[in-house]
Amino acid sequence: MLKVVLDICLALCVLIALTPVLLIVILLILIVERKAPFFFQNRIGLKKIEFKIYKFRTMLNNEITPLGKILRKTGIDELPQLVNIIKGQMSFVGPRPLTQSDIQRLGWDDCYYNHRWSVRPGIVGLAQLTPVCHKKMSWFYDQLYLKSRSIWLDFKILTAAALIPLVGKQTVKNWIHGKK
Repeated sequence: MLKVVLDICLALCVLIALTPVLLIVILLILIVERKAPFFFQNRIGLKKIEFKIYKFRTMLNNEITPLGKILRKTGIDELPQLVNIIKGQMSFVGPRPLTQSDIQRLGWDDCYYNHRWSVRPGIVGLAQLTPVCHKKMSWFYDQLYLKSRSIWLDFKILTAAALIPLVGKQTVKNWIHGKK
């Protein structure tokens, strides 16, 4: 319960502090892409309850836009998920929320995998900070997070994630895993 309260308070503070940035991104998407600035998608969260995730639009016609590349590289596309945190659907840190089709594609739809949905999903998790993108590695890091959960671990993950807008996702992943 304390983590939920901390998440909501921090999300409100960050949302207020970043309002100018969010407004600029909204205007850029409207002007450059000439489309609605937000992307909504159903995801599976705590206790396998479906919710609508909010993100900035980064794709048109199934292709990442030039502006979308920048938003994704910096992680800015994820900022609208602060609203999901305020609504109690997500946390800053936890396993990423998946779509129902992702769960089926990964084969994570039987009882063996239910533990993954025992916590609120996060904007960032250990699996997103690893250089290898594979279902076994994602499962391993999600389980490692669930077993090792603490405010200190969340702080370390958030610190690494906070560097992403400054230096990019790949650079942070390389630092974490000792690559140059």
